[in-house]
Amino acid sequence: MSIIKYDPFRELRSLQDEMNRLFMNNLSRGSEEGFRSGSWNPSVDIFENKENLVLEAELPGMKREDVDVSIENSVLTIRGERKFEKRDEGDSYHRVERSYGSFTRSFTLPQTVTAEGATADFTNGVLRVQLPKRAETKARKIEITGTGASEPKTIETEPKAGKAKA
Repeated sequence: MSIIKYDPFRELRSLQDEMNRLFMNNLSRGSEEGFRSGSWNPSVDIFENKENLVLEAELPGMKREDVDVSIENSVLTIRGERKFEKRDEGDSYHRVERSYGSFTRSFTLPQTVTAEGATADFTNGVLRVQLPKRAETKARKIEITGTGASEPKTIETEPKAGKAKA
C-alpha cells in the first residue's frame, strides 16, 4: 500500500484553474460584446478646496445634453450615454477601442457639503460639479483674549475633512 501525501492546496489550484478558464473564455470573445452591451465608466477625480468639494468627470465626445446630474439622499449620480456614430455605410472598422453606451456613476456625499448652491459646468468634454461646504465645517479664526496678554492672539482652525466615497 502506497502512502499518498495530502496537499491542502490541490483543490484551491483546481478552483483557480477553473476560474481562469471561465474568465478567459468570456474575455476572448473580444471587445465586440462589451461594445454591444455598452459597459463603460468615465474616469472621475474628486478633490476639495477651501470652499467646495469638486468632482471632475472625463466625458470626451459627449454633449452637455447627453449627461444628467442629480443629487438625492446625499448621493450624487451622473448618468449619460455616448453613442457610436458610424461615419459612412461603406466604413469597415478594424478596431474599436473607445467605449460607448450608457453609464451611471454614483457617489455618496460627506456630511460636510450641501446640495444647495451646487453647480455643474461642462467644458471641453469635462464635467465639473462643485458642491459648497457647509458653513459650520469651514475653517474659522478664533480670537484668544485674557489677562497678561498685550494684544489679542488669533488661532486658525481647520475642520476635519470628510471624504467622498466612490
